[in-house]
Amino acid sequence: MMDSRLKRLAFRAHHMGSNENDILFGGFAERYLAGLSPEQVDRFEALLAETDNDLFNWITAKEPVPERLDHDVMGMIKKFVQEEAAIT
Repeated sequence: MMDSRLKRLAFRAHHMGSNENDILFGGFAERYLAGLSPEQVDRFEALLAETDNDLFNWITAKEPVPERLDHDVMGMIKKFVQEEAAIT
């Protein structure tokens, strides 16, 4: 069972502001959040603090990811988005 922090992050991931990010980040959270290490959860939470537009541009490779955010969790999200985009 997810603890309250993970539940809160999953909710935030589904309610980011843009429908695209709600689907992409919410889907990622559903699939992977419970399996992330505490450090990865911290990195995911930091990503959710960024602006919707920036996040969408980074995960869809429209803009380069800033070095400070180009970490394992960003890579996991980008891979998830590429896989989801290939399905839909």
